Amino acid sequence: MSRAQISALVFGVGGFGALVAATASNEWKVTTRASSVITATWVYQGLWMNCAGNALGSFHCRPHFTIFKVEGYIQACRGLMIAAVSLGFFGSIFALFGMKCTKVGGSDKAKAKIACLAGIVFILSGLCSMTGCSLYANKITTEFFDPLYVEQKYELGAALFIGWAGASLCIIGGVVFCFSISDNNKAPRMGYAYNGATSVMSSRTKYHAGEGDVKPTNPSKQFDKNAYV
Repeated sequence: MSRAQISALVFGVGGFGALVAATASNEWKVTTRASSVITATWVYQGLWMNCAGNALGSFHCRPHFTIFKVEGYIQACRGLMIAAVSLGFFGSIFALFGMKCTKVGGSDKAKAKIACLAGIVFILSGLCSMTGCSLYANKITTEFFDPLYVEQKYELGAALFIGWAGASLCIIGGVVFCFSISDNNKAPRMGYAYNGATSVMSSRTKYHAGEGDVKPTNPSKQFDKNAYV
């Protein structure tokens, strides 16, 4: 089961890294690039900055200087992704203490509880990230397919797919950690066998067997004629 925990740790830490990359990325939504190679310009936005670039290689990013003018769904996604990153960090710490191959964490029973806690934290981290990315993607697709929306339309950026992938890895790692505690329940219990009745029966059996081995003597032969002389 330690191999399963190692795999779960790899999934969880990999998902945590993907969540960090997705949160810090500025490509949550991008505009459709123009067909002209020379004058092609595009705009991509993230949770923290708005950036613009062109085919000549120049880029310019402007951060969101205030949170009061940021749209509500962006603030909600910020909170969800920050929560996902925080939970993923603590889940990684708990996983290190709860693994059987480490020497910290206490007894096997305590390690099993810590590993289950790490699994639950990883699952919550994945759910937060999945919710934030899906909320952002729903807003983009709603505006893109709305015929009455006349402002600039965007497409899904790479950060969304990274966030979904990281959320999936965290959920998989958390599920494996939760199921890893079943190994302790299947461990054989050390008990004392009561052999009292067996010993009595065995002694009786040996006693009767001993009686069967004794050859009976003929009493008539014991009293021969010399006995009366």
